[in-house]
Amino acid sequence: MTNTKLLGAFAAVALLAACESSKDSAATGTGAATTASTIQPGSQEDLIAQAGSDRVFFDYDSSAIRADQRSTLQRQASWLGSNPSVTVTVEGHTDERGTREYNLALGQRRANAARDALVAGGVAGGRISTISYGKDRPAALGSNEDAWAQNRRAVTVVR
Repeated sequence: MTNTKLLGAFAAVALLAACESSKDSAATGTGAATTASTIQPGSQEDLIAQAGSDRVFFDYDSSAIRADQRSTLQRQASWLGSNPSVTVTVEGHTDERGTREYNLALGQRRANAARDALVAGGVAGGRISTISYGKDRPAALGSNEDAWAQNRRAVTVVR
């Protein structure tokens, strides 16, 4: 019983100390500056920060790049142009509907479509590999349109 009280007291002190340090960084503005300066150039985090996103989304049963997703791929291509030593893998994903085999093929078509858009944007094809995960790696769990829409994607991953 005494050990439990002692551990509880230490936990409370640690929690208060953590709250106090976030107040200090919020007041001085040092928290945001530290976070931004810790992003390593050429990293996945840098891609997301500079291009706005590492993924594009697709309509149901389609591998055509949607008009509203083209600018994301253009920004990714520009980022890759600014980081010539970086190589990436484009992962193709699908929602849970359909057979495993069908979704692996659809995921591959999506990855290839995103790769082709990056190459059209000036990125050397040798810097980009593709893989399909089909429905095996959902970004969102659930059997509804909101979850399915998040899972129909191609993700550019820095290697």
